[in-house]
Amino acid sequence: MDIVSVSTVEQRKRKRGILVLSILSMLIVIAFLVSMNMGFIRLSPMDVIRTLFGWGTNKQNLILFDFRLPRIVISVLIGAGLAVSGCVMQGISRNALADPGILGINAGAGLMVMLFISFYPTTAAAPVFLLPVLALVGAGLTAALIYSLAYKRHKGLSPTRLLLTGIAVAAGISAAMIVLMLRLSPDKYQFVATWMAGSIWGTNWKFVLSLLPWIVVLLPYVFYKASVMNVLNLGEQMAVGLGASVSREQLKLLSAAVGLAASCVAVSGGIGFVGLIGPHLARRLVGPKHQLLLPTSALVGSLLVITADTLGRQILQPSEIPTGIVVAIIGAPYFLYLLARSRT
Repeated sequence: MDIVSVSTVEQRKRKRGILVLSILSMLIVIAFLVSMNMGFIRLSPMDVIRTLFGWGTNKQNLILFDFRLPRIVISVLIGAGLAVSGCVMQGISRNALADPGILGINAGAGLMVMLFISFYPTTAAAPVFLLPVLALVGAGLTAALIYSLAYKRHKGLSPTRLLLTGIAVAAGISAAMIVLMLRLSPDKYQFVATWMAGSIWGTNWKFVLSLLPWIVVLLPYVFYKASVMNVLNLGEQMAVGLGASVSREQLKLLSAAVGLAASCVAVSGGIGFVGLIGPHLARRLVGPKHQLLLPTSALVGSLLVITADTLGRQILQPSEIPTGIVVAIIGAPYFLYLLARSRT
């Protein structure tokens, strides 16, 4: 009887998870369609439909296919990438406050991108595909530093130590970036300042193509490791008892999370809190099992970023509010709420 009841509960949770995923997918489609209509030059829903089917004017084609669609697609991709990256970091560290932005991963990626931009024109074609690689190098070096400082041989990876180390490293990198900004020309200074605020600056199809392979490869890999993350959440001793190679799996998952965060930061700038909010909202919706938690986090992150980007483009027309600022308006109070509830 107990086995039957447990099976029934699991089926209900699975059905609830599928329902949540379906609703989130529908909301993303709705936000996608609304975002195509929004902007300084308004396109009615019928104009959008006609343009999508090839019946639009040259001006409508330019607005929709060259300006809006690439930005919307990038918003969806970086939302999914940052949210899943945060979910992985929270899972392997068992720290509810872990996030690629808070832990300094985004700052490390941003520092490398900023160094490259300082010496090359931002409009050059080649750096578009090179930027994610450079961001990965910066983020990887930062993650290695944080991991080595937070890891203790006999105690493992301490969640509190990881968080404090990440905050300290992020502060140091941010200070270095500010010093470097003072040496930039006015044009590059303006670009970097906007980039650091979290403006989605990669708004053409080249940036979509540079980001897409990273998302397509790393997201399925992380989803494949969902059962391993469930085991790691039981604690190091329990995971070892179940036969898991804790250090090796943590390193693999951390590498995937760093790759996701770095590639997203390369085209989106310093958008924070997505990796924090997405997994927490997903956990409230579908529970802690990563088979559902990871894809739900991806959808929540995509919905959050595409909504924030649409609002940022709409509120102060013809000017724009960087997407990172809109996300921070939502994320900062939520972070303080989580920090107040944390017992560590």
